Parts: sequence; C-alpha cells; structure tokens
Amino acid sequence: MVILGYIILIIYCLALTYVLVFCLMQFHLLFQYNRHLKEDKNEDSAQSLDLSDEEFPFVTVQLPIYNELYVVERLVDNIAGFDYPKNRFEIHILDDSDDETVEIAEAKVAEYKAKGYNIERITRKQRTGYKAGALRDGMRFAKGEFIAIFDADFLPNPDFLQSTIPFFKDEKIGVVQTRWEHINRDYSLITKLQAFQLNVHFTIEQVGRETADYLLQFNGTAGVWRRETIEDAGGWEADTLTEDLDLSYRAQLKGWKIHYLEDVGSPAELPAEMNGLKSQQFRWMKGGAETAKKMLPPVWRSDLSLVKKIHASVHLLSSSVFLSVFIIGVLSVPVLFLLEPIGVNARYFGIFLLSMLSIVGVYFVANARTTWKGEHFFRIILKFLFIFPVFLALSMGLSLHNSIAIIQGYIGRKSPFIRTPKFDIKNIADKLNKEKYMATRIPFTTIMEGLLCLYFIYAIYAGIQINNNSFILLHILLALGYGAICFYSVKHLRIK
Repeated sequence: MVILGYIILIIYCLALTYVLVFCLMQFHLLFQYNRHLKEDKNEDSAQSLDLSDEEFPFVTVQLPIYNELYVVERLVDNIAGFDYPKNRFEIHILDDSDDETVEIAEAKVAEYKAKGYNIERITRKQRTGYKAGALRDGMRFAKGEFIAIFDADFLPNPDFLQSTIPFFKDEKIGVVQTRWEHINRDYSLITKLQAFQLNVHFTIEQVGRETADYLLQFNGTAGVWRRETIEDAGGWEADTLTEDLDLSYRAQLKGWKIHYLEDVGSPAELPAEMNGLKSQQFRWMKGGAETAKKMLPPVWRSDLSLVKKIHASVHLLSSSVFLSVFIIGVLSVPVLFLLEPIGVNARYFGIFLLSMLSIVGVYFVANARTTWKGEHFFRIILKFLFIFPVFLALSMGLSLHNSIAIIQGYIGRKSPFIRTPKFDIKNIADKLNKEKYMATRIPFTTIMEGLLCLYFIYAIYAGIQINNNSFILLHILLALGYGAICFYSVKHLRIK
C-alpha cells in the first residue's frame, strides 16, 4: 500500500508539473503581449488598397457548410455585403448538406446571381474528408489569388477584405488571421465563459506568439490564405480533425508567415447549448492531439531555433492540459488520505500555486483588453472575481469529456467531423427553441460526469471529517464543475 501511495503521489505531482509548465509558458506569452503593447505598433491601421477596381486582387470566398438551415441565409447576405469590387471576388458555398439547407442555399445563389454576383453552390457526391475535404475539393473551382474562409456562424464586417488583403503586399505572408468577436456573448453564462476563454487565445496567445516570432495558427475561419501558400504546403489534408492547425504548421515550416490582426474583429455565434459546446470541444481537443502526433516530429527535425521548437511543442500539446487536470482531480482524493501516512506536508504543493497566479494574470489582461475594455478598473476586478472561479469550475468539469478526446487522438482512433450546430442566437432575446440539430440521447460521459460530481462531494465531506481542508476549495470547484456540465448536458437535450 505504501508503494501504491508513492506511485499515486508521483503521478499526481507529474500532472501538476505539466500544468505548471503550461501556465508558465502562457505567462511568457503575456510578457510578449505586453512588449507588443509597449512598442505601440500602429502599422495595422495604416494598410490600405489605393487601386482602381480592376487592379484589386481577385479573391475567392469559401463558405464550407453542412446542414445550416438556421444561419445559411444570414451568412450569404453578409458575405455579399463586402465593401469590395463586385467583379473582383467570388463566393463559393461548399455545400455538403443533406437537409433543408440545400433548398435555402440554392435560393440564395439564384437571388445573388440575378444581382450580378459571382456566386456558386459547389456540391460533392460524398462528404469525404468533411470540412478539409470540402476545402480541398473546392480549390479546383477557385479562381482567386487569395482564399478567404468563413464558417457558417460568422458575420464578418463589410470592410473585411479591405482590412486584410493589403497585408499580402509582404510576399512572405501566407495567411492573415483576424480576431473572433462574439455576437451572443451575453446570451447566457455558457456563452460568457466561452468568450472569457477565447479572448485569451485571440489576444495573449496569438499576439504574443507573433511578437516573439513563434509559430502561430490560422483558426479555421475569419482569415485569408494566399493560394500559393496552400499549394506549397501540400494543400488541405483530412487526417486530423483540426485541418486548420495542421496546414498552419506545414505552411510555416515551409517558410511562410502568419500575420495576426488583433484590431480587426470578425463577429461569430458561440454555441448556446452545452452539447454543441461539448462537440466543438471534442473536435478541437482530439484534432489538437492528432495534429501534435503528426507535426511534432517535423517541427523537431526543422531548422527552427530551440526556443521556437519548445513553444511550438507546448502549443501543439496544449489540449493535453485537460488530461492533466482530470488526473489531478481524480487523484486528489486518494492523495488527501495519503499525505499523513507517508509523511508529506500539503504545504509542499505551494509551488504549484504559480500555475494559478500565471493564469490569473493571463485571463485578467486578455479580458480587460477585450470584453471589458474601457470599463472602470474596480468594476473589472469585481467581474473577474466572479467569472474566473466559475470558469475554473466548468473547465475542470469538461476535463473528462476532453480527456477522452485527447486519448483517442493520440492512439489514432478515428471519428467523424461532428459539426457544432448553430441556431441564429444573436442576443438575449432570442430563444433556444430550434431543436432540429440538438442532441437526443444522454451519452455515457454525461453519466460519468454526474458520478464524478458525487465523488467530489464525498471528498469535501471526507476532508472535513479527517480535519484536512487542504483540498476543499479544489473539491468544491470540481463538484460544481462536473455537476453543472452534467446538468446542462441533460437540460439541453431534445426529447423525442
């Protein structure tokens, strides 16, 4: 039993160390982000296209969709509203749909063709390769020198092409990525927490990596590719669920640059119900693991500097932090009972509080710079003190679900690309009553999340009983997190 206790403690400490390293690397990106702010780079706003209509670069706008009956109309209407010469861009709806979306998309194409737009609906006999396959196959029909890509939930601003295309004057730039904004951020606690997390990636991480000249990524949508870059990097490949991250790394290893525009926002709809959020998380986590498995060897064989290789590795392995969080949570209960018998003082774990301090700084700056920009500092502090613990709890609650995705990615278990359903939820007045794409059954993971909630409630009770409160705050957050994830997963089911 003593040997088993030490094994559990070692695994627990290794998981804590992994989280600590990840958090410190995030803090280093915060340092780079602040360096960027101090340098006061204003060149982004200075770029413009001072050309006649016929001199504007020709752009293909690709809209990969699959069963998007609630949002396809607003998507096409929005893209058609681009402030760009009508004869210098084309719209390709890459439509793999097999429901009412087909008729809606066809009607939209006919409407805009009659108005003189270059617009086509491109279909395939089989949905081979899912989104990556649609983008790959759509390239055969694209005439553009540049390829802009938008998922169905995005509503880019009219000046999107005017704001991005000028940066391709630099021949080394292969991709221009814009910042995601959130049109339904205030719809519910679930959407607020998603925005809270995504704001970190679209400020600290992307800007920090570009400032330090590390590898960054195209985010799958709301960006523009140089066609030559896609072709030079080997094109879209469907062997991972994150084809965007995969191609980003292959392109950068070929010498191309990704330029990130923090000041150019592209509004989008966040998943408004729990099962849609979980399907998105599963795809991102599993795809991240698949891409890490695929791209880590070529990264380390490349001629990148050691620092760049290390940051690229942490980036590619970032989804694995959820696996460590899951291990920390589950093992914290036996560790609670083991500390006294094996003579370990809980204060020794104090070094790992650096993880928390690092992440507090990262999340505070990211959201103060975006969602809460311009608000009074005291008000920002109060908001942060409320939302950060809630965010921690729900992130912990998602760790089982995400860990399964990560393990499947690393062991090579294949699964289909499960789209994230969109319901045209734009503000708090909209109702989540469009049930066609909502989940209809309770998965096994949801049952396990409920059981884990009970497990950590027991841990709280046990800690009080043995007069050891070292883990009580952690166990409260875990119980709340797993309980909330389980509750909302059931609440957001469509009962047949």
